[in-house]
Amino acid sequence: MTREAISLTLPDVSAFARTLKSDLGDASPGHQTLLNAIARAGGYRNFQHLKATQSMAEPVEPAEGRAVTRALARFTEGGLLESWSTKRKVRQHCLWALWAQVPPRTEFTERTISDLFDTMTVFRDPAQIRRSLIEDGLLTRTIDGSVYTRVEAVPDETAKAVIRAVALRRRDAAK
Repeated sequence: MTREAISLTLPDVSAFARTLKSDLGDASPGHQTLLNAIARAGGYRNFQHLKATQSMAEPVEPAEGRAVTRALARFTEGGLLESWSTKRKVRQHCLWALWAQVPPRTEFTERTISDLFDTMTVFRDPAQIRRSLIEDGLLTRTIDGSVYTRVEAVPDETAKAVIRAVALRRRDAAK
């Protein structure tokens, strides 16, 4: 049986160790001992060695759980956007989920992009979605408005979490 490699990125290894310690109960080792054990399991000599190798690494921004929940509340169980948020941040995270469903490096006419957005929403307002994606720099159009293309961008961790959750809902609904 082959083993599947699963990556785990921790925004704060100390908080992870505290949670692990509380889950292990009374028989758990001390905080520093647990940090060293985690570092050794990751292939480092000890926690200080792990810390020394991370000094130049960029910190990983954790997904904002509350923001993900608020954005997902706008989607049906089938992954369709059912309402437009008045809150800009929630709306942006919802737009990322729609953006992710637009095929990259493909040119669309206004009609075809509108039809695509109609398959992703319940409320059927593709013009609003197009305008918002263009304002956020996730979609471009020619001056005459005849050709739309997706702009390649990197979503933040919260948007990635929303994209994954919506994709999962859509996949489950398709089954």
